[in-house]
Amino acid sequence: MDTLPLIDPRTGKPRGTGSVAREPQVTAAIGAARRALPGWRALTPKERSRRLDRLAALIEEHADDYAVRERAGTGKPVHEAAGEVEQLADLFRFYAGAARTRTAPAAGTLVAGHESWVRWEPLGVVGVVVPWNYPLMMAAWRCAPALAAGNTVVAKPAETTPDALELLAEHAREALGEGVLRVLPGDRDTGRLLVAGDVDMIAFTGSAMAGAEVAARAGTRRVSLELGGNSPVLVLPDAPDDTWAELAAATTYNAGQSCAVPARVITLRANYESALSLLTAALRERRAGRDFGPLNNADQAARYDRIVASSAAKVTVSGETEIAPGEEGGFWRPTTVLAELPDDDPAVREEVFGPLLTVQAAESVEAACTVRRGPNTSSRTAGSSSGSSARTGWGRQKPPSSPGA
Repeated sequence: MDTLPLIDPRTGKPRGTGSVAREPQVTAAIGAARRALPGWRALTPKERSRRLDRLAALIEEHADDYAVRERAGTGKPVHEAAGEVEQLADLFRFYAGAARTRTAPAAGTLVAGHESWVRWEPLGVVGVVVPWNYPLMMAAWRCAPALAAGNTVVAKPAETTPDALELLAEHAREALGEGVLRVLPGDRDTGRLLVAGDVDMIAFTGSAMAGAEVAARAGTRRVSLELGGNSPVLVLPDAPDDTWAELAAATTYNAGQSCAVPARVITLRANYESALSLLTAALRERRAGRDFGPLNNADQAARYDRIVASSAAKVTVSGETEIAPGEEGGFWRPTTVLAELPDDDPAVREEVFGPLLTVQAAESVEAACTVRRGPNTSSRTAGSSSGSSARTGWGRQKPPSSPGA
């Protein structure tokens, strides 16, 4: 198995090496998940629920270890990492309960002398490819419902953040059984091999370009795509006083590296000046190193710097950093406000993924709702393909065998 260097985003220095799965390892992992599938799907809902609940308990028992691993790859502050580990355990416990909630089968007498039934069955082996911004939660949001429905899973973490998922795989082996949840560390080629492998469904989170490639490689197989966005927030003149502090906190959570954080503020012309002043003051209160972590990797930092440098904003205001000794070489970026910028500015059109807000003015609410957006921008709920997990689910209907359906 190949290896690659792992970099601590807090220092910019190597922190060890990570494994890179290639075709033999990918094939072996999928094969193990395929072999585990009959036994896992055959469990009663009660037994599957108990095993998922045991996995949640193991996560809670080793919460500190998970947080340490999450921080190693992401640089998140302690409170962010600990909170996400708590959510991780809660999510698996939620789906442990959901596994026992059976959907009543549809039935009916559509032709005299025959009864038609619809039965839900697991899809099979699910391939999961997740990014580095929320290594644990991004994986759990896909793995937990898939496992509860009776599927087995092979998950591929981002190459910079394999640590926490590898621990999850160890605990899954103990709680769920061999091969039920496998983790494949590696790079983009590892992800391509997984998508092209013998999996029945693919769940992917990443860029629109990579999502298009995944969809093309998937062919006729079911796909769940979450492809990000550039979330706008409309702030009206009567916004409550805590709006600015709440926006600043939301924008800097996880250093702004989330498709759900506010990235663009649109105000009315009437409250533009006051909004800009109050928002700038609130963001200056938030400091990288003290209140939020670094960007994840050198490529992301370079991309962020390119977008900021190429912006045509007439107003650029940056905050300060409060970095610990020895972390000067990390991928830290201060809070930034860009204002008086055109609708087609790179910071408006592209998903910035950093502690930055753009501020634009509109003449009316109607105009604010139609501010032009680039091809890679969307609201919080847009950007998922029509094959999102909410619509396709993690199971399939088995065609009724009786006539008249």
